[in-house]
Amino acid sequence: MPQYLTVGHLLRQLQNLDPALPIRLAVNPDFPFTHYVGTKVVVQDGKAFIPDDGQEDYLPTSVRDALTWS
Repeated sequence: MPQYLTVGHLLRQLQNLDPALPIRLAVNPDFPFTHYVGTKVVVQDGKAFIPDDGQEDYLPTSVRDALTWS
């Protein structure tokens, strides 16, 4: 996995998942919360930007472990 995610890398990772599966952002290992992913994509300066759409809840411990944030 590259350090800088591209649209192609993201599409390959998501292509076999259930299209109805909700997506959340895991943010900040020191204060681990999940955030909703915004629906608008803005392309500017050669990059695609996807905003967060607010905080949902604490990041589950199992996800923190999988991300090696523990």
